[in-house]
Amino acid sequence: MKIIKYKKIFLSISLVLVLASFLSIGLFGLKFGIDFTGGSILEVSYSDGRPEVAEVNSVLNELGLGSVSLRVAGENSYIIRTKFLEDKDRVSIISALSFDNQKNVIEERFNSVGPTVGSELKRKAYVAIVIVILAIILFIAFAFRHVSKPVSSWKYGLVAIVALIHDITIPTGVFALLGKFAGLELDVLFVMALLAILGYSVNDTIVVFDRVRENLRHNQEVRSKESFSDTVGKSLDQTYARSFNVSITTFIVLLSLFLFGGASTTYFALAMMIGVAAGTYSSLFIASPLLVILGDRIK
Repeated sequence: MKIIKYKKIFLSISLVLVLASFLSIGLFGLKFGIDFTGGSILEVSYSDGRPEVAEVNSVLNELGLGSVSLRVAGENSYIIRTKFLEDKDRVSIISALSFDNQKNVIEERFNSVGPTVGSELKRKAYVAIVIVILAIILFIAFAFRHVSKPVSSWKYGLVAIVALIHDITIPTGVFALLGKFAGLELDVLFVMALLAILGYSVNDTIVVFDRVRENLRHNQEVRSKESFSDTVGKSLDQTYARSFNVSITTFIVLLSLFLFGGASTTYFALAMMIGVAAGTYSSLFIASPLLVILGDRIK
């Protein structure tokens, strides 16, 4: 009940976070990786001590590769991003980075994506997110089709979409910030994380909505005159434990993946952790208060 009582505070917190995220995206933009822009990425490590950044840059410049991005990774690795490379170019880079066999260089990974493929992947990523959001609206409107008072079924879908926009905007804003100050690039795993966040968040929201629907039906059967805000508050009280337990369990698993998983899944786990936290907050502190606001305006 306290959530409904202080709904303006919780909604204001969300509004600040979303605006800050949009500001971050607007100011810094999204730094897309080679999955979307095309190019090659090479990660190498040194078992006998990593050379200085200046030394590696000097070697790469001598190869005439054009624009090259060099980033430190871990304790003994470098991540090198370049234009699209043929296999022979990769071999030349590995050979050069061995400093005439004075350093034991190990190729950890090498990926290449053509610019056409990258643009197509970006377009498909946007389309996938839009399709998922539209499917969620239709599903919720259908699932709650028998609910008409005091809030019609399609408005449940509308509220869920507002919550979902909140849930994917916040991690996107954080990653825009990391792209600016830590050189983090968005890849296909980030899109997968956003789609997973959408599914996780809407599931959490529907649990609360379903409890609201059941309590409204019960009120009609017993002819209760309980207000809509009281019904929503009671529904929240009945779902607190479930929402927090599932979220904490999921967060612990993701934290383990972030701390102990491979480098390729580190930022996927980070995006998921931010999304799970935002999704739990939106399900309890945004979606339900918005339902009450819609119900109050109808009166």
